[in-house]
Amino acid sequence: MITNLRTRFKPTPWIAWIAFLSIFLIIGVTGGVIVLWKGLSVTNLTDLVPWGLWIAIDLSSIALAAGAFSLCAVVYLIGLKEYEPIARTATFVGLIGYSMAMLCLFMDIGRPFKFYQAFIYWNTHSLLWEVTMCVGLYFTVLVLESMPIIANLKWLRTRYPKLTAKMSRVHHYAPYLAIAGLFLSSLHQSSLGATYGVLKSRPFWYKPEMSVLFMLSAILGGISITLFASMMASQLTNKAKVKDELIEKLSKFVGWALVGYFYWRFWSTLSMTYTYEPGRTEGLELLTKGPLAFNFWFGEILIGIFVPMILLLNKKTRSNRFWRMTALLMVVGGVIAFRWNINISGAMIVLSYLPGQPTVTYASYTPSLVEWMVGGGVIAYGLFTFSLGVRYLHVVDHDMIEEEHVPVNVKVPQTARA
Repeated sequence: MITNLRTRFKPTPWIAWIAFLSIFLIIGVTGGVIVLWKGLSVTNLTDLVPWGLWIAIDLSSIALAAGAFSLCAVVYLIGLKEYEPIARTATFVGLIGYSMAMLCLFMDIGRPFKFYQAFIYWNTHSLLWEVTMCVGLYFTVLVLESMPIIANLKWLRTRYPKLTAKMSRVHHYAPYLAIAGLFLSSLHQSSLGATYGVLKSRPFWYKPEMSVLFMLSAILGGISITLFASMMASQLTNKAKVKDELIEKLSKFVGWALVGYFYWRFWSTLSMTYTYEPGRTEGLELLTKGPLAFNFWFGEILIGIFVPMILLLNKKTRSNRFWRMTALLMVVGGVIAFRWNINISGAMIVLSYLPGQPTVTYASYTPSLVEWMVGGGVIAYGLFTFSLGVRYLHVVDHDMIEEEHVPVNVKVPQTARA
């Protein structure tokens, strides 16, 4: 009997991975309870730096979730049906990304249990209100788009066949959901940049091109994380099956899109050198010569844009799975670095508008232990959920699209699931 138990509960890489993530989930939940109990006083956030680590994770999660609306638009609006398997993965990644962002916002707003009031008391003059509405509405769209994916859960199909049949039929409304998603997510991604871009009191953020930069970085980051996650899953488990030629085609698109993003990012940054402006010039020095310089030049520009652009535009390196995955991961890291740089560099420069000559004050910020606990827990939740999706929902299975449309009462041959 003891031998049978040992065989049954024999450690496997899958169990080790889930146990590893569970540790961070428990730590994250513990940190969240502390914040809800004692408030934001346990963080290092201040009136001068109100947006810190959690907002950086929120912005990054939103950006990496953008593959859902961009790839769904390619499949259902432009009509490139061959990319439907990748759009399916992107939808699930988008659902995870937006739920991660909502968790971060729930912890960051200070009065978390009043989050619903934005949906009741409309402040139509606030960009943050518009962002809140788009997050809530687009998350609803993502839940609906993910219904056919969730219907693949074997336990659910066996116990509730009628329910899963209805969930699978939601796929017929995919074009309409894609239109709604394109509208809401585009509005949301650009409005995130506009939220920073209209803050005249923070001169380093105050510029009209912020919306364009946020939109471009989101599309690049969303597609890249979807492709990288699909390839990584196919390397680690036989539950994930990919069509390499589809991923290579989209990787080439990412390479060319990086050219445009490279131009916009350089123009946006270096155009601030034309003249001196209080607050903006100091912010530029902080970004390009100060504490954030390494993160900007190497993490964002060199590693995040230039190197992957070369790797993905070169057919030889793009065709190599290792270099392609490396380039895609670099793009993801570059987008995260961009969101962190934008958020922190503007917050660290505070301009006084008292009568007389404007004075510039440098703020400081280092995330507290509780912030790291919660942030790590949110990231672990994202990895945990995606891992479960790969194993039980077949979210990375490019051969499974047709099977989703088979009625529940029709038995699928075992060879089709092999």
